[in-house]
Amino acid sequence: MTMWRAAYAVPSRFAHRCAAQPIVALACSSITSRGTDAAAANYNSSHYLRTFSSQGNRADYLCVHVFVSVKPGSEDDFLQASLENARASSLEEGIARFDVIQQEDDPTKFVLVEVYKNGDAPAAHKGTNHYAQWRKRVEHMMDEPRKAIKYKNLFPATRDGWDYGADANLE
Repeated sequence: MTMWRAAYAVPSRFAHRCAAQPIVALACSSITSRGTDAAAANYNSSHYLRTFSSQGNRADYLCVHVFVSVKPGSEDDFLQASLENARASSLEEGIARFDVIQQEDDPTKFVLVEVYKNGDAPAAHKGTNHYAQWRKRVEHMMDEPRKAIKYKNLFPATRDGWDYGADANLE
């Protein structure tokens, strides 16, 4: 296990957060004794968090949000098709997460949250049979063309925060 040293002192008001992370707790015990006013002025949270994240577990993932509007009356069919696709997609090697969410105040609106582990994973996903079946099954349900927006993950910063894992119960 690699331990990292903090580049900035942690103000004492943040020291209580260190208890949850054993590696951070060791670092906090040695750096919280420094002056808290100067430390607070120099505190850089994003650098501090990156300093302690394990580089081998870093998640530089591509997050794609696909916005879908379906025709009224097709919500249940779209949901069933999308859940089948999501279940199969969550088993793909290059996918960390594949979430299906539905808007509360307008059930014709959905968002598919697709989190890819690498740049090749989206193309691999689009080459699967389950994706082709989903696309064919739902194309007539669309009220308008779906829209995808790509994001870079910032937090969680590690794979553990994103990946389902082989033993995850997703239902």
